[in-house]
Amino acid sequence: MEFTAQQRYEFKRVLEDLKSKTGRGTELISLYIPPDKQIFDVTSQLRDELGQASNIKSKLTRTNVQSALDSALSRLRLIPKPPENGVVLFIGIVDVGSNKTSMYNKVLEPPEPIITYKYHCDSSFLLDPLEDMLADKKTFGLIVLDRREATVGILKGKHIDTGKHLRSTVPGKQRKGGQSSRRFQQLRLIAIHDFYKRIGEAANDAFLPIDRKDLQGILVGGPSPTKEEFVGGEFLHHELQQKMLGAMDISYTDESGLPELVEAAQDRLLDLELTQEKLVMRRFMKELVNDKGLASYGEKEVRENLLLGAVDTLLLSEDLRKTRARIECTSSSCNFSEEVTRSPATPPPENCPRCGSSLMVVDEVDLVIDLSNLAEQSGSKVKIISSDFEEGAQLYKAFGGMAAILRYRTSNI
Repeated sequence: MEFTAQQRYEFKRVLEDLKSKTGRGTELISLYIPPDKQIFDVTSQLRDELGQASNIKSKLTRTNVQSALDSALSRLRLIPKPPENGVVLFIGIVDVGSNKTSMYNKVLEPPEPIITYKYHCDSSFLLDPLEDMLADKKTFGLIVLDRREATVGILKGKHIDTGKHLRSTVPGKQRKGGQSSRRFQQLRLIAIHDFYKRIGEAANDAFLPIDRKDLQGILVGGPSPTKEEFVGGEFLHHELQQKMLGAMDISYTDESGLPELVEAAQDRLLDLELTQEKLVMRRFMKELVNDKGLASYGEKEVRENLLLGAVDTLLLSEDLRKTRARIECTSSSCNFSEEVTRSPATPPPENCPRCGSSLMVVDEVDLVIDLSNLAEQSGSKVKIISSDFEEGAQLYKAFGGMAAILRYRTSNI
C-alpha cells in the first residue's frame, strides 16, 4: 500500500500517541495478528495467558493484566477473521497523570501485511513493526571523495546518515629532495589506488547489508578527475558497481559533502519525497519574492484562500501540533459557538462571552487533517513537508507551518 501524504501523517500521529502511553508494570499488551492466523488460535493463547496471570505476585499488576486480557478477548469476538493485512491490538491500563489510570484500547489495520504473529507484554507498547512500515525504504549509497579524504553515507527516505570518514596518505604533488620524479609519481599513483580501494571497502561494508530491492542506486561526488577515476576503476563490489547512477561535481568531501551530493543529483532523484518537497518549497519561495507572486502563508490567509478555491498547492509542516476545535456554551438558552485553533493542552476560555456560562470543546480535529480536508474539497494538492532540510525547517519556523501556492491572486496574500 502506497501512503498518501495525509495517510502517512495520520499514521505517524497514531504511532506518536501510542508511544506516549505507559503502564506501571509489564501490563500493556501488543498483539500482532497476521492475515493467515486463525482468531480461534489467538483467543486460545489469551485464555491460557489469563489463567497464568493469576500467578502474578503483585495484586495491582495481576488485576491490570487480567483486565487487559479480558478486554482483548472481547475485542477479538468482533473480529471473525483478520483483514487483508492482518490486525494489531494495543490494550492495557495506562497512566493518565495525577496518580490516575485508564483502560486504553486501540485496534489498527496496518498499511502492509503483518508477517509474524506477536504477543508482547511490557510497560510500553511494541511499535517497531509499525514504525518499519512507516519508514521510506528507498535508499541510496553516497560517496564523496577527493585525493585527501572521503566520506561514505546513506540517503534513506529524507534522512542522510553519515558513515565512515577516511583520510588518505597520498603525498602532495611536491616530491621530497633526492627522489626521482618518476619514482615519486609511481609512489603517488600507488597511494591513490590504495586509497580508492579503502573507500571501496568502506562503501561495500555500508551498502552490501542493505536489502537489494531497497537500494535504488549509488551516487559519487567530488572534483574531476578523482570521481571519474573511482567510478571507472570498479573499486566497489560487482553487485554495487551495477547500481552506480553517476558522478557529480561537488566542492566538499567531508560530512557536508553528502547533502551537497544529494542536491547535485536532484534530476536523478525526482521520484523521491525529499526532492519533491525541496522543489515545491523553492517554488513557494520564488512566488514569495515576486511582486506579483502567488504565495500565501499564515493560517488566516491560507484558510480563506482554501475556502475561495484559490489554492493550487497547500504546504503543511509535519511538525505542526495544533488542533481545530469547536467551542460551545453549556447553557441551553445560549447558542454561542466558535471555531478556534489551539494547542491540544490549552484549555478553552472558562466563560461564555455572551452569557457568562462555562464553555466546552464539542469537536476537535488535528489542524493538518482539517486543512487537508478543506484542500481536498477544492481539488488542491497537499504537500506535508519535513523539517529535515533547510526550506522545510523554514516553513515551520518562519511561516507558522502553513503556506500555499495559489492558482490566482486574491486579496488574502
